[in-house]
Formats: sequence, structure tokens, C-alpha cells
Amino acid sequence: MRKPIYDMGIFQARRKILGQKTKGSAVIVASNPELIRNNDVHYPYRQDSNFFYLTGFEEPNSVLVFRAGQTPETVLFVQPKNPSMETWTGFRYGVDGAKNNFQIDATYSTDQLETELPKLLMDIDKVYYSLFINREFDKTLLKITEELALKKSRSNKGNFTIEDTRVLLGEMRLKKSAFEIEQIKKACEISCEAHIDVMKAIRPGMNERALHGVFIKGIMERGCNREGYGSILATGSNATTLHYVYNDQVCRDGELLLIDAGGEFNYFTADITRVYPVNGKFNDTQKRVYQKMLTLQKDLVAQVKPGQTREGLQKMAISALTDILLDEKLLKGKREELIEKKEYFKFYPHGIGHWLGLDVHDAGTTEVNGEPRHLEAGMVLTIEPGLYIPEDLPGIPEEYLGIGIRIEDDILVTDAGYENMTEKCPKEVSDLEAIIGKQA
Repeated sequence: MRKPIYDMGIFQARRKILGQKTKGSAVIVASNPELIRNNDVHYPYRQDSNFFYLTGFEEPNSVLVFRAGQTPETVLFVQPKNPSMETWTGFRYGVDGAKNNFQIDATYSTDQLETELPKLLMDIDKVYYSLFINREFDKTLLKITEELALKKSRSNKGNFTIEDTRVLLGEMRLKKSAFEIEQIKKACEISCEAHIDVMKAIRPGMNERALHGVFIKGIMERGCNREGYGSILATGSNATTLHYVYNDQVCRDGELLLIDAGGEFNYFTADITRVYPVNGKFNDTQKRVYQKMLTLQKDLVAQVKPGQTREGLQKMAISALTDILLDEKLLKGKREELIEKKEYFKFYPHGIGHWLGLDVHDAGTTEVNGEPRHLEAGMVLTIEPGLYIPEDLPGIPEEYLGIGIRIEDDILVTDAGYENMTEKCPKEVSDLEAIIGKQA
């Protein structure tokens, strides 16, 4: 029998905090649906982050109902044991196994949803639930809640409302516990080592997909479950497509490789981007522009501290990047006017970073009461300024065309400022040129 990967006390503690925020309400979270890849083949299954965050339970076709202060408080609907199906699709905990191994107050089979869920919600006025994640369960829940709302209306027992869980749970997930930080650091450590594997392996003539395989091997053999997101391995002008997905082109001599990849360890992910020459040696233009972008990225990381905002960091990035573009004569005009007209946007069309955790673009708002959210100790974010010069951009000297540079690190906000959790992944020019292609 499979054992849970975490101590269940972690999830009980999270639900206790949730209960303090939701007394009198119910929080319902459905598992991720299983998705068909083609014909009868499914995509590899990965549990919904909020569902896992509150339960540690990894099976599909499951529903959590949490009713703060009521008995039973934590209820889980799960797939029943089915030896015949388990022969094909693997072990299931079943109703009893889920209750005993995951410290759940009450468990039911999913085929009892339509009979038991109305009973659990009978005395509830507000349900927290996020629609459009599991559409099949959406239909079941909406049918039940509509019937309950009608009954309450007829008996004058008040209203029945549904509110999105994402802000509620996003606030809980935004500041990481010591345990969560430990998991992210492990994902970062493994990912740094796998990035170094790719740096050592790269040669002109290799295919992007072969390097992708090197990265996957690197994270898997060191303990990651999977990639944290679809890796980007983009050579030459492919790097000017922000979410390049093909990873199937030949790495050519004289080009740069942009690799944006992170491993997922115990559901927490890293997110690292590095750029370096396929042949191990930057040419003059590549080196000059790369060094300016690296200096900018390091300056931005140094500004991370409690009280700072992502909006403030973005403004710094735009200002400094505009200076680089003027210095390289990729833009012409008055600095302030260029910024006001967003002339930089065609070279840098994204934000300075994002929250990081169970999701690569993790839960949590960027504003509080309409104002930019201030960073606090325990938050984790990426810092990733970029410069992209597509081959078809008019008026640009040829030596710049096709250059895409993004440098990304994973930063923990601390009481004293910050900790760069991916600093062991080389990014200095001298370090990169010393390691690229040096596989034993």
C-alpha cells in the first residue's frame, strides 16, 4: 500500500487556520479531473494544488468538504476500493483507507455525493468553491446548492451563497511556513544541479529535445516527481517567443540557448531561467547585452525586502531596461517619453516575476484594497527581467536579431531582506564559459 508523502499533522494545521477564517461556512475543493491525451491514454495525473494543500490526498475523483467547527468537520468523498480497476490503474485507498491514513473525520464513496452532500450543507449559508476547475463536479454542486437555496427561501432560513476559494486559500498559501520553504529549497537545489547537467552536455548540433531529456533525467534521478511546468529550451530566435513549447530545433553554433525549467519536489516547484552560448563562448554583442541584463537582474534581486512591491520592482526594471535599449541604440528618443509610450514593451512584454510555491505561478493576489501588495517575510517570488529581439523586428541591426535573454532566480523574502534560493545555478559570464560543454 502507498503511504502518504507528508506527515498528516501539516494538513490538520492548515485546516485549523482555515477554520478560523470560515466558521459558519463550508469550503469545498474538488480534485483535478483526469484528462484524455489521445484515444484512451490519459495525461499524467497531478492533483489540484488547493486540494493537496488541505488534504495531502493524491487520487482523482475526490471531493473535500470542510465545515469549520461542525461534526464531522473534515469530510472526504473518494473512489471506492475496486480490485478489478486497481489491477489496471493502481492502488486506491478507498473509504476506510482514506479515513485512517489521512486523519479525516468522515469519508464517503463518490457515488454517495448526491445523497450525503446536501445533508452536510443543510445548515450552511455560504460555500467557498472555485468553479471551472472540475466541470463535472460543478454540475453536481450547482444542482445541490440550487435546491438548497430554494428550500431556504421557502422556509425563510436565509440566503445561500457561493464565493470563490482562490482569494481565501491564496492568502493562506502566500506566506510559506518553514516546512514549505524547505521543500521549495530542495526543488531549487535539484533544479540547479539539473541545469548544470544541461550546461555540461550542450554542443552545437544537439537537438533542444535532447537537452530537455538531460534536464528531466537530472531532476528525476535526484528525487523530483515531475517538472514543475512545461520546460522551455529555446535556441536562437526561438528564445524571443516567451512560452516556446516545441523544443525540437537544432542548437546551432553561434546561437544562445534560453532554458526555463524547474523540477517539482513534493508538489513544490522551482523556476529557473538561464541563457548561454551553445558553443560555450559569447560573441561581443551577446556578451555585452547579456552582461547588462545580468547586472539589471542582480540589482533587482538586491532590492527585494519586506515593504517592497512587485510593482515597484517592475518600474525599476522598465527604467533600467530603457537605459539599456538607449545605450545599445535599439531605441531612440527621450527616456521619459519612451517609458510613457511603453516603447520598451516590444522588447519586454511581461512582468518582473510571480509568486512561487505549489504552482509555478502561485496563489496570492498582487494587490490589497486596490494598492500594490507589500512583500513580507515568508513570501517567495521570481525575479526575471527579459530582453527579446525578434528576427522580424524592423530597424534593428542584424547582430541583435534573434537574441532572447531572460535571467530568473527564485527569491525568498526574509526579515533582513532576501535569500536567493537558486544562486548555485551559474549565471556569471566567466562561470558559464568555464562549464558549457565540459561534460566528462
